[in-house]
Amino acid sequence: MDSIRFVEKEMFAEGKLPEFKAGDTVTVHYKIKEGEKERIQQYTGVVIQRKGQGSGQSFTVRKISNGIGVERVFPLQSIFIDKIEVNKKGVVRRAKLFYLRALTGKSARIAEKKVLDKVEKAESPVSK
Repeated sequence: MDSIRFVEKEMFAEGKLPEFKAGDTVTVHYKIKEGEKERIQQYTGVVIQRKGQGSGQSFTVRKISNGIGVERVFPLQSIFIDKIEVNKKGVVRRAKLFYLRALTGKSARIAEKKVLDKVEKAESPVSK
């Protein structure tokens, strides 16, 4: 079993994917092939879950399109994912956010994590 994990780690050690978790708002740049042409489609939404491990890991992104909730599952190690951008870090207390399916409007919002930069910490009057 360890040899399988070793091979997976070597194959997917590119490190091109950022760290994200449930509650984060991400934009997934996904390659779509239509006939002879290939284009990149952007899918922006909230990550409601990450599941699996190793090369079988996947994540689910939920967005509201024309008033209807749409969810899409992406394999994390897919060759069709061009890149993933983390737009906002969310403050949540769960690993799976399935309760968002029942919420609409303002109640479905997730609070954004406030991150202080190193420059702001150095300039704060409290540190003097």
